[in-house]
Amino acid sequence: QVQLVESGGGLVQAGGSLRLSCAASGRTFSSYTMGWFRQAPGKEREFVSAIRWSGGSTYYADSVKGRFTISRDDAKNTVYLQMNSLKPEDTAVYYCAAGSYSGSFSYLYRAGSQYNYWGQGTQVTVSS
Repeated sequence: QVQLVESGGGLVQAGGSLRLSCAASGRTFSSYTMGWFRQAPGKEREFVSAIRWSGGSTYYADSVKGRFTISRDDAKNTVYLQMNSLKPEDTAVYYCAAGSYSGSFSYLYRAGSQYNYWGQGTQVTVSS
């Protein structure tokens, strides 16, 4: 069982930065692939980024590539999402998720169905 708690959301102007954190409970954090998803009002949840359990491979949605960076600190059981050059369209509730997939099919890291545990979400609002 893994429990996830996100933090770091808030209100920021366009062009600004935020760093989201996701603290995980459980002693097997290092064996999970960690992902970030987001959901804007009236829209479906969408993949943002993921980092494989080994920490060597990262994945990004095209819409955030070059602006967002995912990282993890297994010693602290924490995964981060550094968000730079924020745009109003980045406004959403951001969710942290943990899953066990660690294979070679990159599309599966983008699938919410591959993640077993979810946090409660943190609101990110980007003003224009």
